[in-house]
Amino acid sequence: MLENLDHVGIATGDLDGAVEHYRRAFGIEPTHRETIEDQGVEEVLFQVGTSFIQLLRALGPDTPVGRFLARRGGGVHHVGYRVDDVAATLARFEAMGIPMVDRSPRRGSRGTTVAFVHPKGFGGVLVELVEEPAP
Repeated sequence: MLENLDHVGIATGDLDGAVEHYRRAFGIEPTHRETIEDQGVEEVLFQVGTSFIQLLRALGPDTPVGRFLARRGGGVHHVGYRVDDVAATLARFEAMGIPMVDRSPRRGSRGTTVAFVHPKGFGGVLVELVEEPAP
């Protein structure tokens, strides 16, 4: 079940410059910074209400974000939706014939469980499903 907008992922070639720009432009401070090796990214999160702005830096050119930056330059990379159960949502989407990037959940930042849905499934938008860790 869809619970909330979790984040908007924005790819950038200059993470520190983007962080400073968001700080100055919006008067907000980062709430989380993490490198996620298996996804090939370093992220910085700014909390806005119950959601986040996620700035992403590729760890190399052969990562998904690295290839995105090479093809399109910086900008919106994906939208993350908070769901109550990533595995159940994946199963439902697969049963509906929605094309997937991930067939099973994996570890995300902040202790979350995540999975990506192919852009063909949502009108050209890469979707990340995000399940918050149990309290």
